[in-house]
Amino acid sequence: MDKHEVVRLNINFKTLEEFENFREYGVQELSMKEDLEHNIVENDGESPFYGVYFGNKLVGRMSLYRVEGKYDKYFDPPQDYYELWKLEVLPGFQGKGIGHALVEFAKSLGLPVKTNARQRSDDFWAKQGFEAVTYDTVRDRGENPFVWFPQGVTEQK
Repeated sequence: MDKHEVVRLNINFKTLEEFENFREYGVQELSMKEDLEHNIVENDGESPFYGVYFGNKLVGRMSLYRVEGKYDKYFDPPQDYYELWKLEVLPGFQGKGIGHALVEFAKSLGLPVKTNARQRSDDFWAKQGFEAVTYDTVRDRGENPFVWFPQGVTEQK
């Protein structure tokens, strides 16, 4: 399997233009683009987006948000964790380990990771070592949460 380098993406016009290639391009990116146009804040080092490039083309991306432990309803013991959103690999680059590299990067940060499996992606998350949590109608509100537990961490009951 190829070794894919995961890099933190800068928030700038080039990155936002690259995001337009992804199916999950939506409100968040549009609002960032509007913010940039109003403020011209280039290369914000605190971007929640990470990606993998093939040459100079962004071919895979995800966003990672750190959630404070006081909001943790998934992990025991309750702790800070990462919420992984918008994991996407462009068609033509899927099946080459890019999604795996992004997930491994998130896991390497040393905290539990939560995601919502969408569009029949349950098998992908299971292969990455994630488990479906016991569904809670109040907490999960129609989402399909999958979590990765670091050693010594279990599901909150």
